Amino acid sequence: MTVAHVTTVAFLGLDARDVDVQVQISGGAVSFAIVGLPDKAVAESRERVRAALNAIGLSFPPKRVTVNLAPADLPKEGSHFDLPIALGILTAMGVLPIEEMGGYVALGELGLDGGIAPVTGVLPAAIAAAALEKNLICPAACGAEAAWAGGIEILAAPSLIALVNHLKGDQRLAAPEAKLRAESETYPDLRDVKGQETAKRALEIAAAGGHNMLMIGPPGAGKSMLAARLPGLLPPLDAREALEVSMIQSLAGELEGGTIGRRRPYRSPHHSASMAAMVGGGLRARPGEVSLAHLGVLFLDELPEFQRPVLESLRQPLETGSTVVARANAHVRYPSRVQLVAAMNPCRCGYLGEPERACGRAPKCGLDYQARISGPLLDRIDLTVEVASVSASDLALPPPAEGSADVAARVERARAIQRDRFVDKGLRTNAEAEGELLERIAAPDAPGRQLLSEAAERMRLSARGYHRVLKVARTIADLKGVSGVARPHIAEALSYRRAALL
Repeated sequence: MTVAHVTTVAFLGLDARDVDVQVQISGGAVSFAIVGLPDKAVAESRERVRAALNAIGLSFPPKRVTVNLAPADLPKEGSHFDLPIALGILTAMGVLPIEEMGGYVALGELGLDGGIAPVTGVLPAAIAAAALEKNLICPAACGAEAAWAGGIEILAAPSLIALVNHLKGDQRLAAPEAKLRAESETYPDLRDVKGQETAKRALEIAAAGGHNMLMIGPPGAGKSMLAARLPGLLPPLDAREALEVSMIQSLAGELEGGTIGRRRPYRSPHHSASMAAMVGGGLRARPGEVSLAHLGVLFLDELPEFQRPVLESLRQPLETGSTVVARANAHVRYPSRVQLVAAMNPCRCGYLGEPERACGRAPKCGLDYQARISGPLLDRIDLTVEVASVSASDLALPPPAEGSADVAARVERARAIQRDRFVDKGLRTNAEAEGELLERIAAPDAPGRQLLSEAAERMRLSARGYHRVLKVARTIADLKGVSGVARPHIAEALSYRRAALL
C-alpha cells in the first residue's frame, strides 16, 4: 500500500519546521481524516481540497483517505496546508510522480474553484526549502518574495490545474522575479520643526548610535513631529537586514506585493494596545509591534497612558533584542532589536511648569502621572530631553537652514565608523555594545573618567545607566569623527541622563 510524501512547513516564530505530509489511500469505509495536531483551519482543508479536486475535473477517491502530518507532536496551524495535502492525494492517486514531488516544499491555500490563494510566511518557507536543498511550490501572488531565497526553483502557480499541468510537462510556469519595493514616499523634513535645537541634537545622537529616547513636553511642542522625522535620518537597510525584516513582515502578512523594501520600519501603536499586540501572542503567537519594528523605530506617544504591564513587557526586548512568547506547548522567539522613541506630557493636564498655565495640582499631578512609568524602564532610556513649547515669534521665523539630509549625512558617517568597528563582532551600533567590548571602545580619558565617576555618585546611576552613558558618549565622539572619548563627550551624554523626571 503506497504512501505518498509531500514536504511543507509549520511555523514556530521565524523558524520554519519541515513537516512530512503523508497520504495513504486504502480500502474500507469512505472517509477523509487528517491527523497530527491540526488546528481548525487545517481540519477544514478537507472540504477545500475536495472541492478543488472536483474543480479541476478529478473526482475525490471513494476510499479511506488518511493524511498524517508528521511529526505528530508539532502543532499545525494555518490554511497553507491545503496545497501540500492536495498534492499528496494527487500523488497517491498516481496523477503526479512520487519521485519528483519529493524534491519540493509546498504551501498555499486552495479556493473552491481550484485557485491558489496567497498565504503568510512564504519567504521563511523558501529559505527553509533552500536549507533542505529542495525547491518550492507557492501561490503566484507570493512568488516575488519567495524568489529572494535564491538558488532554488520556485513554482508560483495561480491554480491547482496550472500546477498539475506544469508538473506533468503540459504547461510551463514562468519563474518569478525578486522585486525591490519602489520607495516613492518621502520622509518629513527636519526643516519643518522650528526651534527645539536641543531635541534635534538628541535626535541626531539617537539616530547615529541606535539609542532609546524620551521626549517630555507640553501638548503641541513638536514631540510627535520630531519622532516622525527620525526614520529620515537613519541609513537604509542593507541586503541582510532587509531580508531579516521582510521575513517578519511575511509571517505577519504585511509584505506588500511580495516586494522587499530598504526603508526601516516605523511603528506607532495606539496607547490602547494590548500586551499581545505589543510583544506578540494570540492563538498563533504572531509577532507584535516590537518585532514588526525590528531594526527600525518603535514610537510610543503618550507613554504613561499605556497599560503598565504592556510597558513592562518591553523591558526584555529592549535589553536582549529579542522577544520570547511562551506557550504551554512551545516557546516562540522573534527578533526585536528596536530603537524606542517615546513622548509624554509632564503631567495629566500637560502644563506642569508652564507659568501662564499653572497646574492647580502641581506637583502631585506630575508625580502621580510620571509614576506610571517604572524605574527599570526609564533606566533603559539613553536620552531624556525636555521639549519646551514654541512661541509665536519662533513660528514666524523662516525654516532652519539645516534639514534632514544634512543631519542624515552626519549620521551615515557615524554609522560607517561603527560598521568598521564592529565588522567582526556581529553588532550594528554602539547601543548594542556590552561588557569588555564597551569598556574598550568607550574608555574615556582621565578627566572624562573622573567626571563620570563623580556624576555616577551624585546621580546614583545604576550599572546599566553608567554603561549607557558610555555608549552615548561613544556616539557623540563618532559624530565628531574622533577616536577617543573625552570629558566634553561624557558631559554631553550626562546631560541627557536623568535620574528622575521631576
